Amino acid sequence: MDKPVCFIDTGSDGKLRVQQSALQMLQQIQQPVVVVAVVGLYRTGKSYLMNRLAGKQSGFALGSTTKSKTKGIWMWCVSHPTKEGTTLVLLDTEGLGDVDRGDPKHDTNIFSLAVLLSSTLVYNSRGTIDNKAVMDLQYVTELSDCIKVKSSDEDADDSSEFVKFFPSFIWAVRDFTLELKIDGKDVTEDEYLEFALKLKHGTSRNVMGYNFPRECIQNFFPSRKCFTFPFPTAPENMSSLESLNSADISSKFLKVTDNFCQFVFDDSCVKRLKDGYTVTGRVLGHLAKTYVDTISSGAVPCLENAVIAMATIENEAAVKEGLQVYQSGMEKLKDSFPLELKNVSSEHQHLSSTATQAFMKRSFRDTDGKNLKSLEVGNVQHIISIQQLVYLSTTDMLHVLLQQKSVDSEAILQADKKLTEKEKKIKKEEEKAALLEQEIKARDEKQRQLEEKMEAEKQSNEERMRQMKEKMDVEMRLQREEAERVMDRKLREQADLLERSFKEKADRMRQEIEEFKRRNTEAESNKAREFASNLGSSERRHEEFIAMMQQQHREHMMAMQKTKPNEDSGGCSIM
Repeated sequence: MDKPVCFIDTGSDGKLRVQQSALQMLQQIQQPVVVVAVVGLYRTGKSYLMNRLAGKQSGFALGSTTKSKTKGIWMWCVSHPTKEGTTLVLLDTEGLGDVDRGDPKHDTNIFSLAVLLSSTLVYNSRGTIDNKAVMDLQYVTELSDCIKVKSSDEDADDSSEFVKFFPSFIWAVRDFTLELKIDGKDVTEDEYLEFALKLKHGTSRNVMGYNFPRECIQNFFPSRKCFTFPFPTAPENMSSLESLNSADISSKFLKVTDNFCQFVFDDSCVKRLKDGYTVTGRVLGHLAKTYVDTISSGAVPCLENAVIAMATIENEAAVKEGLQVYQSGMEKLKDSFPLELKNVSSEHQHLSSTATQAFMKRSFRDTDGKNLKSLEVGNVQHIISIQQLVYLSTTDMLHVLLQQKSVDSEAILQADKKLTEKEKKIKKEEEKAALLEQEIKARDEKQRQLEEKMEAEKQSNEERMRQMKEKMDVEMRLQREEAERVMDRKLREQADLLERSFKEKADRMRQEIEEFKRRNTEAESNKAREFASNLGSSERRHEEFIAMMQQQHREHMMAMQKTKPNEDSGGCSIM
């Protein structure tokens, strides 16, 4: 994309909507995406940072008045500068607290969408991180009411699960003029942020009100980073910041901006769903549509429901993709008929493996193996029709050969009147023996073809099982890595609470950790059972197909028996 496009805006009915043109652009992106969203109060310079991340001086609109310039959410997709094969998706959001809009609920929805869609969330503010700045980030305290992890219990507070799915958090402080010192000691930008988020002791209403937004930030965004930007230029030049030469911009500001961009490029992760499923541009579009439609209906976006919806869409598409790979390849064989069955079986084995690989690459959460079964059934139906054509061709040729042998034998015997009766009888027996040998060879050939088909199917099944196990191993590894990241964050948070003498909160965190361990162990056990069940189902389908091939072979043998010349016309018979 050479410029940003409107991604999400407000329709004439006042409800949020996703722009179809933006969805079509995302549909074309098959690569994994790193999604960076910027949020913050209006007129704080959010768009400038997004332009710099895109490697441009201009792109996202920068305003020069007190009126908010960006409306809704705008999107810019560019090649990731440091991660090959990855697309960087930049989301510039409408400024929060716009006096023209005057709709707090709209601001909350925009903030929630930025959290749900991004892998890195940049919060942009001005001045310092004081209590007012933290309180301005009130939207984070409303997330537990605006986002649900599971749909099973709408009234349950599952905000403790947010840490699994929420993005990393960067606080960008613009126009920062203070010295980075606390109690006379030099501190880093990150230490400055953590000091601003430090909790107070006590249970009074004021203390709890002070602590609540800080606890939400700490709990929901355990991965935090801070950058403090000095003034970029003289006040009179601020309205034309995007057109200024580097010489007219503060070197300190440019250095912090470069550090900020490099950190985002290096540390921002690919967007993932539950259990580590990688989000592509196509999936990001589906997610945005699901979340926006849910919000517009008045319901609360649910992460679990969104994943289920994505799984349904992607798995159905994965089946179609796999069938297309297999069927288009097998159809090309018809141009090469007649073919030996071993050639057909060899191509079946190759295409079946390729189709399964295409399915595995796109599918996720096919917990009951239903979609993989649909692919296998479709492939089986197609190979049976191809094999039937090969069988009919072989049977017809055998029938013609046997009939011709019989006619030729009778013609020779009738033409040679000089042969004695004994010689005629010997000649006839020789012809019958020759025909019998042909029929035996035909039966042997059919048996050989059956064995070839069974061996090809055996190898196809082994390859399919290998790919299933490989995919399962990857999913289990991603699930464990996700659990380890969450556990590490919770343990560090617990240690920090103990260090600051918040024993009661640390005890609650310990209970939360124990509950997390239990749920994670249960999830791994369920995953292992699902995998075993899927392997068993696939093995049973393989056995059913082998049995069907054997039955088909018996029917072919009976058909050949019926098509051979009868005994009276000089034919032969194998009983």
